[in-house]
Amino acid sequence: MPETRISVAQREQLNGHRAFALWLTGLSASGKTTLARMLEAELLERKKRCYVLDGDRVRKGLNADLGFSPPDRAENIRRAGEVAKLMVEAGLIVIGAFITPYISLRSMVRSLFPADSFYEIFLDCPLEICEKRDPNGLYRKAREGSIESFTGISAPYEPPLKPDLRLQTSKKSPKECVDMLLDFVLARCSQS
Repeated sequence: MPETRISVAQREQLNGHRAFALWLTGLSASGKTTLARMLEAELLERKKRCYVLDGDRVRKGLNADLGFSPPDRAENIRRAGEVAKLMVEAGLIVIGAFITPYISLRSMVRSLFPADSFYEIFLDCPLEICEKRDPNGLYRKAREGSIESFTGISAPYEPPLKPDLRLQTSKKSPKECVDMLLDFVLARCSQS
């Protein structure tokens, strides 16, 4: 049987919107998963085909074999980026929610996509606010020394220099942030 290739453009036409990836980056407890899920609900309500690729879920499944050493962190993000790329090629709007602490890792993921198919979204939230939120007690454990190489405490987070969108999640409500994200996404859904 001859191999046929359905193009991304054909899938976009079928879906009625462009396919691209949003990469939400920020410290743990900056709001990545919360905003990703809220955005997904808003997009699905508007009949946009989308999927949240969440760092915690990917770590527990596809990347369960990886730890938190620098090489393992890089491989975690590389795999997630490749999955996001496949999902974009399938015609979806992908909402990636990954700490992605290093500029070099975010650049590597960006390089997997055409220029107009990847958007870096920086969830800018001060460390002290993230520590207060800390839903799973991870910052406390990191401060006690029971978690090594924890981003923001014993491992660095390099803020994006030129994100496509910056959301100050400590100054705006989740609803306000999602409204800004939704405007950003909808403005790009019909670009050709």
